[in-house]
Amino acid sequence: MPIPAHPEDLLAAARKGDRAALVSLLEQVGPTVRHRIEPKIGKSIRSSIDADDVMQVTYLEAVLKLGSFTSGGIEGFIAWLTRLAENNLVDAVRALEAAKRPDPKKRIRPGPGQDTHGVLIDALGMTYTTPSVVAKRHEANGFLEDALGRLPPAYAKVIRLYDLAGKPIEEVAAEMDKSQGAVYMLRARAHERLKETLGSESRFFSVGG
Repeated sequence: MPIPAHPEDLLAAARKGDRAALVSLLEQVGPTVRHRIEPKIGKSIRSSIDADDVMQVTYLEAVLKLGSFTSGGIEGFIAWLTRLAENNLVDAVRALEAAKRPDPKKRIRPGPGQDTHGVLIDALGMTYTTPSVVAKRHEANGFLEDALGRLPPAYAKVIRLYDLAGKPIEEVAAEMDKSQGAVYMLRARAHERLKETLGSESRFFSVGG
């Protein structure tokens, strides 16, 4: 079946689950969003992030979150995509600024008797629902591994490298072949997705307040 060419038709097809239509739609409207985002990237961080970084993460989020787009036609879709891009940029800027004043509490660093999986679960604000925390922690960590396996590969990789392996941002960026800003954006979105996935494992986890 040929892919429709008109943006409104592409949007309608994409919302029905046509992935090829969504890709074509993003190719058509992406430059508009990129044009809106680029002036918002300050000179001080352009060496660490550019508009293409923002759009790459935004496209991935659009694929994952299309179901949350409700209405407004193509103009509404462009506005929705722009908000996704703006949120990604804000997260990247905050992380880059925070990196200049590193806070050890922001890194996943296990203490005595802890493992990185458990510390990550705590850092995400998840709480164990079972009273037998010690007895169930190992099995719950298995759910974390399973949840990581259900994330988009880039999301899982950034969590494994930055959070679980504790590698410095420079090394993670080099290994992922991305800018530091892109890594921070991916990590922010990865944490959101992981938290949602773990929250569905109500046998062990609930979302902390």
